[in-house]
Amino acid sequence: MRRRAGRRTGGLGRSLVRTALIAGTAQAAAGRVAQRQRAAAERGARQRATRDRKAGPGLLTDEVVDQLKKLAELRDAGVLTQKEFAAKKAKLLP
Repeated sequence: MRRRAGRRTGGLGRSLVRTALIAGTAQAAAGRVAQRQRAAAERGARQRATRDRKAGPGLLTDEVVDQLKKLAELRDAGVLTQKEFAAKKAKLLP
């Protein structure tokens, strides 16, 4: 039985190539997953920012509600007139 030239690294060479191929495939898949996760996080952040900017009657932020309460207290205490209160309220609400 004769051995062919060039097939001396049979088992070890194939194992190294197979391992490199598997590792490369796993790394590429992990990169795609990470990219999708980053894109989803960015989309969520943009949606939250848009929602906060366009806060309508049903989507008032806590900060706006707190400011309105403080303005109402100042109006009730006589520090602000009804006209001043209405002007400040219009600035706070979209």
